[in-house]
Amino acid sequence: MAEEEAQNQEQPKEEENPLEEQVISLNRTNKVIKGGRSFHMGALVAVGDRNGRVGIGHGKANEVPQAINKGGQVARKNLISVPLMDQRTPTHAVTGRFRGAEVLMKPASEGTGIIAGSAVRIILELSGVQDVLTKSLGSSNPLNVAKATMEALNSLHSPEEVENKRDITGLSVEQ
Repeated sequence: MAEEEAQNQEQPKEEENPLEEQVISLNRTNKVIKGGRSFHMGALVAVGDRNGRVGIGHGKANEVPQAINKGGQVARKNLISVPLMDQRTPTHAVTGRFRGAEVLMKPASEGTGIIAGSAVRIILELSGVQDVLTKSLGSSNPLNVAKATMEALNSLHSPEEVENKRDITGLSVEQ
């Protein structure tokens, strides 16, 4: 009886917060020690709800599933909101830089799709972006590219934020 109540209490939390999790990259490292080799795993994980919230996390452990779980937990702690125009495309062109990686993003017309590389594509899909043009410059390291993408998404501003910042109201085209 108590188990059923516990399950019922856990289910609404999952329905309220349906975050999807995708692994961007796995990295195996080894260390030579006295008894042989010691292997460790690193997992770069992206988490998002496909409705304007996304985060990335990097987890390290001795086994793959543990590394993925740690990465997912870190990603859930680092969620950001992404302002989208008509729930489809970024509001304006933006550039994100992290160390040697640079990611350019431009809004695209409806039906364009996501024109992006692997790490950028996964993050944009999980954030809910449907139409965008991107270019990844510099480093192709998945961790740096992912962090540059998050930097770009974090620097997006909604039209309301821009109006408030400039002290302008009603930027409508009607005359």
